[in-house]
Amino acid sequence: MFRSSGGEPMAAPATTARALPDRLLEVATRLFAKQGFERTSVAQIVETAGVTKGALYHYFDSKDDLLHEIYARVLRMQRHRLEEIATGAGGPAERLHAAASDVVVTSIANLDDTTIFQRSMHQLNPEKQREFRAQRRAYHERFREIVREGQEAGLFRADAPTDLTVHFFFGSVHHLGTWYRPDGPLSAADVGNQFADLLLAGLRPA
Repeated sequence: MFRSSGGEPMAAPATTARALPDRLLEVATRLFAKQGFERTSVAQIVETAGVTKGALYHYFDSKDDLLHEIYARVLRMQRHRLEEIATGAGGPAERLHAAASDVVVTSIANLDDTTIFQRSMHQLNPEKQREFRAQRRAYHERFREIVREGQEAGLFRADAPTDLTVHFFFGSVHHLGTWYRPDGPLSAADVGNQFADLLLAGLRPA
């Protein structure tokens, strides 16, 4: 997604191959945020984007596909970044802190996308819901592996269940959209660092 320095969505450059699908996703995100997924029609999306229904259906099979892709592209980006962090330099504590901070910062940078999807995911067809859950489980499992690595090295509490740790942390991340405001006193980096600090503090051995 292309965004201005102020965080506002921007259209992808017309020279890129992804220009039209990105434009459709930006418009769909805006309309879903303003009036809800159910109350937004395909006709409204194509009219606002200035394209035909045929152009939309060339890239997306349905409105469900638009909703799924709005968050799927964010999740793909986050999984790629997590993999780079997990296989990068530093010990488990350093990499877990970096991974925890990164998912907060990237979630805030794409807050409309993540909030819309969390609010409307139940309206996807069952197959799309299963696909999304499998993708998110894979992301959480990679995060969990860093926690396990730290436990095995004696750096984290051995009595902290990794599943509970991951659910606790990501439950907080998924609620960012209910309270975070870009014009508030904390930047995305501030929140990311504090979330990561709290996670590491909870895992620190007695």
